[in-house]
Amino acid sequence: MWHHQDMSHVPAATRALRLLRFLATRPGPMSASTIASGLGLPRSSVYQLLEAMAEEGFVTHLPEERRWGLGLAAFEIGSAYLRHDGIERLARPLLHQLAESTGATAHLGVLHGSDTLYLLKEQPPHAPTLITGVGVRLPAHLTASGRAMLARLPRAQVRALYPNTATFTDRTGRGPHTPGELRSLLAEEGRQGWSLENGQVTEGFVSVAAAATDHNGRPAAAISLTVPSARPVTPGALSARVRDAADELTRRLSGRST
Repeated sequence: MWHHQDMSHVPAATRALRLLRFLATRPGPMSASTIASGLGLPRSSVYQLLEAMAEEGFVTHLPEERRWGLGLAAFEIGSAYLRHDGIERLARPLLHQLAESTGATAHLGVLHGSDTLYLLKEQPPHAPTLITGVGVRLPAHLTASGRAMLARLPRAQVRALYPNTATFTDRTGRGPHTPGELRSLLAEEGRQGWSLENGQVTEGFVSVAAAATDHNGRPAAAISLTVPSARPVTPGALSARVRDAADELTRRLSGRST
């Protein structure tokens, strides 16, 4: 949600960046007056900003509609972010440090629809082989990473992803099987700030995970640690480590903690 604020004292570069973000969070092009009221700026200032940004290709004017939308340069910046590995580059050192200091296998996962998609995996020497690897997708409601992110989504979005029992796939017979079971589990894990998965993906393994959030407070990714369930370590001990790493990733993403 955009927070209305007085921007008259804010530097021009900051105003331009906030205008760009404001356009990016809206479903389509907007009039200059709507942008001005949304940002709390005089319309004359907004016109100056828009014209300067249009010259650089970051916004584009649609004269027939009298509206302004994102320009090609905004897309090029977004593409460059992906090309630079973005979130993976920011998270890799955190995962490496976690795996080295805990002896657990660390993963970075993102939500892809109702799946957890794993982007990174760091494991200590002699760690057992897991099915979770880079590029692997697993049902989000079964994984600690997936539920850590689902717990940070609006309830309506979770309902849309899991409308009925048919959407709940199963691997080992464990885990939530209905929208109600998932809802109460997410509420509980959301309150404690981390998620736990025990034998729901693979028998004999425990995972804990915490979510990192973006500038809107939405889940951007989750960091998880996985160990054999026979290993004498409590999930609570690992959860503190994983939460610290997720908080650090939130800071690196300039995210807003929830």
